[in-house]
Formats: sequence, structure tokens, C-alpha cells
Amino acid sequence: MKTKSFANLPTDVAADMMDGSRSAFWTPARITGAFILVCLLLFAVLGPVLISTDPLHQNYNAVLVGPGVDGYLLGTDHFGRSMVSRLAHGAQLSFAMAFVTAISAAVPGILLGVIAAARGGMVERGLVALSDIILALPGLLLVLLLLAFAPGEFGPLYLGLALYLWVEFFRVARIETARVITSPSVEATRLLGFSRLYVFTRIIVPALTGPMATLFAFAMGSAIIAVSTLSAIHVGLRPPTPELGAMIVELVPYYSEAPLQILMPAIGIFLLVLGLQLMAGRKS
Repeated sequence: MKTKSFANLPTDVAADMMDGSRSAFWTPARITGAFILVCLLLFAVLGPVLISTDPLHQNYNAVLVGPGVDGYLLGTDHFGRSMVSRLAHGAQLSFAMAFVTAISAAVPGILLGVIAAARGGMVERGLVALSDIILALPGLLLVLLLLAFAPGEFGPLYLGLALYLWVEFFRVARIETARVITSPSVEATRLLGFSRLYVFTRIIVPALTGPMATLFAFAMGSAIIAVSTLSAIHVGLRPPTPELGAMIVELVPYYSEAPLQILMPAIGIFLLVLGLQLMAGRKS
């Protein structure tokens, strides 16, 4: 039976957990990572708006020109396309693909992990077996199998990555939920008569927020690297899509003539992944 003096006990426990995680979250590494990501996100969002040049527009009178030449801020590629425009659109595409892939993996992974820990028995064993089967397949092989049905398309590319990445969310969510369910705070909440929904929203969700945020950043970084890797073997997005990995591959033959043009998309990928890795770093 609930009483007024004890009704706030689970809420206080959850609040203490949230306050502690917030105070420890913003380490110097995560602040640096957030700064890098905000700068890149501003470039990705505002760049295509402020830069009127079409990233697909070709100008054969200005091929592989250097930064600042003929009015091109960062020069042009081998087709005379504006590098700054292509970089801005490429960063926007990388952010969008990484976020969609990570959220598509996180939502089912977390929900299935919580269900497996809460229900146990055959449900948990079945879901664990399914995750083991997915882990038995190399991640890029799973993506390649789906890409075989629609080469160069975004749908199977992100779906294949999401099907592989959801396993990590599932495993961590299942372990964390099982740990929280057996904790004294949950036992006290149940004895006081609170519903399962209350336990989930006020205790389990705060406990999962930190680990899931870390995994989400890792998943976005993995998606960016995977898409760039697939572009390097010519099975990613089709040209002339301004994707950072594809831009590097297209410009490799012209390295001796315009090395900066290759370095710019490579630096973009490096900074994107670095920012996400710093945001996903452990507490110091």
C-alpha cells in the first residue's frame, strides 16, 4: 500500500542516478567531440543553403583548380565541380545516413533487450539466439547481400547496417535491464505497488540513457566508416552522389595534381568519426 511519505522513493532514486550521470557526462573529451560535431553539423546544414553552387554542376574550364582560384573557395574536382559545395552536401548526407542507421538499430535493439530481460524464459533465449546468428555474419557481408538486390541505393545500404548494429543495443540493454530489475530500488517500487510502466519510465530508462547514448555515437561512427568503405570498393552510393568516401575514390587518380582535393573529404570523415568517438568515450 502506497503512503505519501514513501511515494517519492523511486523517483528520488532515479533522480539521483540521472544527476550523477549528468555531472559525469561532460568530460573534456566529450566537450571537444561536441564542439567538432556542432561545427560540422553547422557546415552540413548551412553550407548547402548559403552556397548556391550545385554540387553536380560541371565546369570543364576549371578542372582541379586550387582553393581560392577562379572564385572557388576550396577549388574544384576532376569534373570542375565545386569542392566546398560537394563537401557540404557530403557531410549532410553522412550525418543523415549515420543518424537514420543508428536510430533504426537503436529502437528495436533497446526494446527487444528490455523485453528479453523482463520476460526471460523462451522469449529471452530466442532473442539471444537470433542476435548470435546475426553476429555470426560479418557486418559488411550482410550489407553486401542486401545491396545485391538494389546496388547503389540508400535503402538496402542503411537497412543492412541497421540489421547488424541492433545487436549491440540489444545485448547491452538486456544486461543493464536485468541488473536494474534486481536492484533494491525496483524491489522497493514493486512493494509500494507502482506499475511496470512507472518502473520502466522512472528507473530503467534513466539507467539505460548513458550506455545507449554511448552506443548510439559508436553506431553513427561505424555507419560512416562502413559507407565510406563500401564506396571505396564501388558498391556504395552511385556517382555523382556527393558522398565523402566516393569523393576520395574518384580523386585518387589525380593525387599528384591535386592532393588537397583528396585530403579534404578524408579530413571530413576523420573529423566526423573523431567527434563521435570522443562523444562516445568512457567517463574519466
